[in-house]
Amino acid sequence: MKRVSARPLTEEDYHRAAAEYLASLPLEHFMEATPQSTQRRVTLGSFDHLRVFRPDVHLFNELLVQYPLGDGLGQVVPDNMALISEQPIRDTGSFNLPFESVQPLLVMEYVSLYSQRKDYKDSLRKYEEQLKVPYCLMFYPEKQDLRVYRHARGRYQKMKPNAAGRYPIPELDLEAGLLHGWVRFWYKGRLLELSSELQLQLDAEKQRADQEKQRADQEKQRADQEKQRADAAEAELERLRALLGQQGGKKPRAKGNG
Repeated sequence: MKRVSARPLTEEDYHRAAAEYLASLPLEHFMEATPQSTQRRVTLGSFDHLRVFRPDVHLFNELLVQYPLGDGLGQVVPDNMALISEQPIRDTGSFNLPFESVQPLLVMEYVSLYSQRKDYKDSLRKYEEQLKVPYCLMFYPEKQDLRVYRHARGRYQKMKPNAAGRYPIPELDLEAGLLHGWVRFWYKGRLLELSSELQLQLDAEKQRADQEKQRADQEKQRADQEKQRADAAEAELERLRALLGQQGGKKPRAKGNG
């Protein structure tokens, strides 16, 4: 939490706090892994398409959110943030809640195993306890784990997917769900298309993933066949040993007299 001495806090205080926050960020904050970057592009492309139908929906990318907290400021930076407003926000450098007419509706975080950009647990706590953002989407690309939370009864409740396997966000007329490894968005049941360039990239990545899976399946099949052959050879060897043991255990017949 950033402490600001001036009271009451002015827009200038918020601007100063935003500049100090940006200057304090470690280099790791800017080192985004490929899965995070790809999902961000998918989200941006989807919401660009959404604005054709819902021009009142605004999406922000890595925008610092600042809000009163005790005698100082709370600060958090969602990977993406969406809100509904007929007018643009007042300040493009940071989203300062006391000076805006709307609140964040949906925050999205993309958590990669290869890049520890920030403390996502701490961010989730801020969304839930301090900002009380109505919806929070958490996506773990490497684990293909999508979780959507809705704020209810003072805390986040993990949502269950609908019959189509998607998570509805009625205020946006949207559903979020996994498709070919990425979080995609449906507007009133219709998949929001992406630009041809990005779609080609996703198709190429899916093809590579399918080829990798096919190779892995083939390697597993070969390993299973080798094991079956080894098991058969071991069983045959045990059978021969048993047979030799039986023959070696037979007593020789006594020779008769005369």
